[in-house]
Amino acid sequence: MTRKAVIISRILFALYIVVLAFLCFGNFSSIQQAPKTILGIPSDKVVHFLMFLPFPILSYLSFDCFSRKSSKAIVAIIVTFLVGAIVAASTELGQGLTAYRSSDSHDFLADLIGLGLGTVCIIVSKLARKQR
Repeated sequence: MTRKAVIISRILFALYIVVLAFLCFGNFSSIQQAPKTILGIPSDKVVHFLMFLPFPILSYLSFDCFSRKSSKAIVAIIVTFLVGAIVAASTELGQGLTAYRSSDSHDFLADLIGLGLGTVCIIVSKLARKQR
């Protein structure tokens, strides 16, 4: 990646973290309620999945891991997932400390599934780049 692309990735990642914090800790009780389910899945779980899906991708791009050797990239992928899991756990624990949000283990599971799919996207992309 070029230096400019890395800088843009880092700015996007920083903005993503700000938006993630806002979505996790904002008080949205005054807005109209969303549908209870989306395709039979509770809508709040879909939101949690979508919130954490970009985390590994943006994190991986921010630290220019695509230019690394495969062995270092594997470590970077694992670390990226683990850091995302720590962020997800921290947000759930933090929500439990607020008066207007609650902590839910199913939300954490949805976060982990989003992180997992984002991580799979990185692996597929890395393998595709290696094939070229």
